[in-house]
Amino acid sequence: MTRILIIDDSALIRKILSNIFAETPDIEVVGTAADPLIARDKIKKLNPDVLTLDVEMPRMDGLTFLRNLMRLRPMPVVMISTLTTQGATQTLKALELGAVDFLPKPQVGADKSLQSYADEIIAKVRMAAKAKVRPLSDLPRQNDPPTLTDSTGAGNKTRRSMQASRPKLIALGASTGGTEAVKVVVRQLLATSPAMVVSQHLPAAFSDSFARHVDQATAMTACIAGDGQEILPGNIYIAPGDQHLQVVRQGQKFFCHLQDGPPVNRHKPAVDVMFRSVAQNVGADAIGVLLTGMGADGAKGMQEMHTAGSATVVQDESSSVVWGMPGEAYKLCCVDHVLALDKIAGKIMALVG
Repeated sequence: MTRILIIDDSALIRKILSNIFAETPDIEVVGTAADPLIARDKIKKLNPDVLTLDVEMPRMDGLTFLRNLMRLRPMPVVMISTLTTQGATQTLKALELGAVDFLPKPQVGADKSLQSYADEIIAKVRMAAKAKVRPLSDLPRQNDPPTLTDSTGAGNKTRRSMQASRPKLIALGASTGGTEAVKVVVRQLLATSPAMVVSQHLPAAFSDSFARHVDQATAMTACIAGDGQEILPGNIYIAPGDQHLQVVRQGQKFFCHLQDGPPVNRHKPAVDVMFRSVAQNVGADAIGVLLTGMGADGAKGMQEMHTAGSATVVQDESSSVVWGMPGEAYKLCCVDHVLALDKIAGKIMALVG
């Protein structure tokens, strides 16, 4: 049984969330709190397994509370955020401080959308209860140096070294825990690194803020991918939160293609869509990287990249918030290297020579 404490200054949101979990046999709402000071006392008294946390609250804002919590008593937190520019910035900061995941505030009045919301928040709370949470002092440091040490996975670890051509593209996918994991990888890459395409599961409202966070973390230049935009070395192209990103080839050049199709693996953008296009159009000239995330998105696409001759790298279980996506790829025996998060950039640099 997962014991949850709901922290939100809105009585209506507290009631909606409590009603959702009341119908879930394996989750028990042990309490609610209208502000962080009340929550602080209830955490000591009730010892919950997971918190849901609002950002804007009276007496103490959610980010200040979260920073103190992750320093003194780390535990899984799912943020309940607003889908605005300010809400996106605050939520990404919360993930940086150690929150496991986030979800927008529920929309009142639409039964169908509320049921979909209920399914999603139940899945995220269940996942959060099993997630690895580290004290704030243990989170990756911005200046951690790259390293070339690695452990090999289920694939052929020598395939890339036998190829004469230098990889022209890095394709990276991530989900839960990925907003910070992506930054850990790219901050160790050089401005002259091959181009990178990224599919991170995020709502459209968060895309611009995420791109800015990535751009500030790396010597490369990060932006939201544009349809028809040429893919050039030293640049990171991030899928917008409401479209699939594909890589297409014209002669010796590569371009971004945005596809407004249905969700794949319940996601849009989907990592599988991007990886599949890279397998078909870049093949052995690509490196596939799959980071922490819930579910299996990206696993089959990585298998296709591996078959096409791409080098493949996944984050290991111990450093992942959730070893879902990389773990599923590992099960498909299509992984050349299984690495701790802080070792992945070093491996990319070694592969590109």
